[in-house]
Amino acid sequence: MRRILFLLAAYFLFAQNSFSQTAHVPGPTEQKMADSLCSCVVKLDMSKIKTKQDALNAYTNCVGQHADILIALADERKVDIGDHDAMLKVGVDLAMNLMKQNCKGFSQLAVIMGQKESNDGESLKTVYGNFKRIETKGFNYLIISDDEHKETSLLWLRQFPGSEKFINGGTNFTGKKISIKYREIEIYLPQAKGYYKVKEIIELTVE
Repeated sequence: MRRILFLLAAYFLFAQNSFSQTAHVPGPTEQKMADSLCSCVVKLDMSKIKTKQDALNAYTNCVGQHADILIALADERKVDIGDHDAMLKVGVDLAMNLMKQNCKGFSQLAVIMGQKESNDGESLKTVYGNFKRIETKGFNYLIISDDEHKETSLLWLRQFPGSEKFINGGTNFTGKKISIKYREIEIYLPQAKGYYKVKEIIELTVE
């Protein structure tokens, strides 16, 4: 069973490139599984999930917590739980369902899973500017502007030092000077169906 759980979680990797498939209507057990997985992943401490393996392990654990529903789901789909090809389709459909219902925790895992490997010694960079606003485009992005009013967008992927100040939108800091440490990462964005470089916030300080 542990191997099946790991494989189902690993199919999540494949699912990131499969959102162009024809629409799938989940059955009641499949929807119950998706809801249960979403409830599990939204409780994860994303600040501790930094690599693809971390994300895979976290998702595997969430799947394992609902192994009983997974067995019932295999029955609902009329597939053998040991049939890897059939379970691949189940895993892809679950991932698509979680994305469609805008499960935030799952979306964050998807970004980490889709991240290309980088050097461990990669140095951080710092940018300064005035806080303008927070934009939500699947994820939260902090927007700052320099003295020439040029805007920079930085990805708020997981908890970082200073993030608690902006939980409620950060309107109290509009116009204030802030410094942000970030690293450039290349991630797969399912909505855009491709890899893009983004600036992930590592630390933020209000000056």
